[in-house]
Amino acid sequence: MAIEKEYPMTKEGKLKLEQELEQLKTVKRKEVVERIKIARSFGDLSENSEYDSAKEEQAFVEGRITTIENMIRNAKIIEGDDSNTDTVSLGKSVTFVELPNGDEETYSIVGSVEADPFEGKISNDSPIAKSLMGKRVGDKVSIQTPGGEMSVKIVSIS
Repeated sequence: MAIEKEYPMTKEGKLKLEQELEQLKTVKRKEVVERIKIARSFGDLSENSEYDSAKEEQAFVEGRITTIENMIRNAKIIEGDDSNTDTVSLGKSVTFVELPNGDEETYSIVGSVEADPFEGKISNDSPIAKSLMGKRVGDKVSIQTPGGEMSVKIVSIS
């Protein structure tokens, strides 16, 4: 039997997925079915771009539902251990400054399911997170990024 992939995530991340799943099942699925019905009424399906488009959207929605159900079923909730703020780990926020004189940046390290760099949430699989994991406040860390190497100093972990 194949071993299912685990999806590390916070409780909030799992809740967000459950809400998206509910939205897809109750609202989006019905909208797509309605679009298919309307497109079908236009007649000849071989030349019907509305029908093709609606069927593609249906395939996407059903695929997304399956994916989310799998993620939720295999979710591994990250408990943010508040007492241990010594080292960078999954579920923690880390603040660092780019050396020699960069600005402070703060990121939360989350599972890939929840990653949203614009919200300050980076995946534990990202080069930055991988370089910071296990490091401590005051450590200088060298991070390989697509734009080259950058050096940072960890200012705080929470």
